[in-house]
Amino acid sequence: MEEYEPSSANLQDFFQNGVYESEEAKNLELPQWFLAALARGLLAPFVSDALVLRRTLLHVQVENMQRSSAHATALPIRQVIYGLLPNISPSSPTFLNQQSTSSSSIFREFDRIQKALKKSFVQAAVLPDNFCGDRYSLITLNKVSLADRMQLLLDTLGVTASVLEPIPCCLQLPIAVTCYWIKNTEPRVKLPHMKALLIGIVFGELEKTLYNSDPEVSCVEVNKIVHGQFCKWKGKKSPKESLELDAAHIFCQWQCCLQMGLYLNQLLCNPLPEPELSWLYCGTLVHRLYHELKSSSVPEDLLSTSPKLYQLYCNMVHVVKDATPAGFFQKKSKKHRKQSEQTSDHVLHERECTALEVVPSCSINNRFATLMVNN
Repeated sequence: MEEYEPSSANLQDFFQNGVYESEEAKNLELPQWFLAALARGLLAPFVSDALVLRRTLLHVQVENMQRSSAHATALPIRQVIYGLLPNISPSSPTFLNQQSTSSSSIFREFDRIQKALKKSFVQAAVLPDNFCGDRYSLITLNKVSLADRMQLLLDTLGVTASVLEPIPCCLQLPIAVTCYWIKNTEPRVKLPHMKALLIGIVFGELEKTLYNSDPEVSCVEVNKIVHGQFCKWKGKKSPKESLELDAAHIFCQWQCCLQMGLYLNQLLCNPLPEPELSWLYCGTLVHRLYHELKSSSVPEDLLSTSPKLYQLYCNMVHVVKDATPAGFFQKKSKKHRKQSEQTSDHVLHERECTALEVVPSCSINNRFATLMVNN
């Protein structure tokens, strides 16, 4: 309860004059640029929780509870975020010693294992040699060159700046995250998943075009026809049996990767433009498109009636395929697929056993365990 006592900060000064001063922040010796970004909502509470409390809470989505948490896919991104946050205790160094294995580089994460709460201890990432040292402390992070900040972000997501060149600036971060997601997701992303996600992004761009376009532009009528068909898919009622938990889980993993990619980009003072999230993703539409694409190419054919949108879609598909290993989306033989599934199940079982060893009796201590429904 002590953590939720009213703050001594004067909020009236902030809302009337834009001035914000916090005694707690002064005691922690946080840099002014960091405080200003938090006050303006340019940094997520996730970052301040990790910095001050050394713990984070990962919210559960509607996902397949029999699989590892969707947040597991984005763990390497979170570790880089932790690596950029120093130990701000007054008795500690002003920035994180990257070679240290002390508690200053350990963060607690609260997530789920199946349907029970899990606490894990996560080691912050050791940044590459050219990113270590005083110049990458939190105090001076906003003064690091744009090229270096961009390089750290893209290295974390596993893409290069040249690969993203065909993509509009406002979509480069989501596409970079998509490349990362495809290479790290379990279960494996298939071609309909990838195409449904990218078509959903194009739909968001289409909506922006319709809301902002000149009514006399000739392509608007075609765009309205395309938009109308997508809206029909979005509102289409699917039969209950069409729900696929693994598909939902895969798209949840993308959202987790996007969330942490955004947080890392914000912490690095936005080397890539931040996308407009309200236009970027519609889960209902993406799921409908996924089911449609499993049996036909109608959504892609519909986009071809709008050359500008179709070109954007093709560019995104090419970028994502170029960033993934050759033959990644080729169908496996039944024998190979069965062996892969057995290996995946074995790895999942080992991960769950390891997690249970880290936090013993997590299900026993869960007072809601008796309410669980076995599938």
